Amino acid sequence: MHRQIQKIKAKLKTPEYAKILTLRTIGNFLVLSSLFLIAKTFYLPVREEIRYFIDNKIQKQYIVLESQKLKIKSQKELEQPKGLLAKTLNLQNVEFLVPQDPNFSVVIPKIGANARVLANVDASDEKVYLDALNKGVAHAAGTKFPGESGHIFLFAHSTDYFWNVGTYNAIFYLLNKLAKGDEVDVFFKGQRYVYQVINSVIADPSQVEYLTRKSNKELLTLQTCWPPGTTLKRLLVFASRVAE
Repeated sequence: MHRQIQKIKAKLKTPEYAKILTLRTIGNFLVLSSLFLIAKTFYLPVREEIRYFIDNKIQKQYIVLESQKLKIKSQKELEQPKGLLAKTLNLQNVEFLVPQDPNFSVVIPKIGANARVLANVDASDEKVYLDALNKGVAHAAGTKFPGESGHIFLFAHSTDYFWNVGTYNAIFYLLNKLAKGDEVDVFFKGQRYVYQVINSVIADPSQVEYLTRKSNKELLTLQTCWPPGTTLKRLLVFASRVAE
C-alpha cells in the first residue's frame, strides 16, 4: 500500500501530469467564461420572453394611466377571473402603467413597456447614446417631438459589443410582438399622444435612411437591435398618430 502511494505521489510530480492539469484548468475556465457570457447576453431577452408568455397565458391586461392621481376603478373591479396558472403563481391579470416621466415617456401596453425618454440624443456619438440607454429610451437629435408634424425617432437596446447587451435596458426587447393596429403611447410635456402601429421592417445598421426619413404626417419610429441579444440587424416599428 505504501509503495502504491509513493508511485502516485511520484506521478503527480511529473511534467506530463502538470501539463494535463494546466490544460484542464484552462479548459474549465474557458467553458465557465463562455457560459457566463451567454447567460449575460441572453438573460434579459429570455426573461422578457418568459414574462410575455405568462402574460398571454393569464390574459393579462395593461391599462395606461396619465397620472397616479387619476380616479379609476379598483383593481378588484377590473380583474378577470383568474386561471389556474395565475392562481398558482399568485399573479395579477391587470396592471396599471403610469408614465415614468410625464415630460417625456413611452408606454406600450401590449408588451408592458414603460420607460423614460431622453431627448435630443446624438445617435452618431456612441459614448453619448450608450450613456443615455443606461437610463431609458433615446430620442434621436434632429427628429421631431410629439405634436409636431414630421418624423419622431426613438431607440433602445443598442450596444458596442454583444457581451454588453445585458448592460442596457430591455424596454424594446419585445417590439417584434407588435402588429398592425397596436397602440403606442408617448407622453410629452404632460400630454398623451396615441399612435397605432402601421408596419415594421428589419434592416441593416448601415441603412440610416430610416433615421433621416421625412414625413408630412406625424410618424413615430421605434428601433431596437435584432435578433434580441445581438447587434446584427435593426428592427424598426412604424406608427402613425391617431387623430384626437
